[in-house]
Amino acid sequence: MSDEEHHFESKADAGASKTYPQQAGTIRKNGYIVIKNRACKVVEVSTSKTGKHGHAKCHFVGIDIFNGKKLEDIVPSSHNCDVPHVNRTDYQLIDISEDGFVSLLTESGGTKDDLRLPTDDTLLTQIKDGFSEGKDLVVTVMSAMGEEQICALKDIGPK
Repeated sequence: MSDEEHHFESKADAGASKTYPQQAGTIRKNGYIVIKNRACKVVEVSTSKTGKHGHAKCHFVGIDIFNGKKLEDIVPSSHNCDVPHVNRTDYQLIDISEDGFVSLLTESGGTKDDLRLPTDDTLLTQIKDGFSEGKDLVVTVMSAMGEEQICALKDIGPK
């Protein structure tokens, strides 16, 4: 037995809480699934019949919830798939900086300054126009697998 202590410095995130396993056959349309390490919303599911070697297969078509790209995957229906934990949080918009970052007010009263303006053009113009008109805006931030993005906007009236 050695007397020296071992210190492990974890540089990589285990990712344990980012996803949870779910049987492929139970994932339905409008649910979420991880395809090629991207969180996707399922837009189409088709299940093939069992062949002579056993497994029925599920064919998933998903849209990446952050960049809108279409991804596909085929998984045996009895196997587990990763399903991302998708959270939506509302924040009040305080400020928009020149470099494209937004300043948001959290429910606890603190500020969140690490989010960029969305890449979606219609949402981007709605946020900029509403902010320049002095409206009170509430943005909905969707987060999954360590990524966050503004996905919706609500107007709660003038300041």
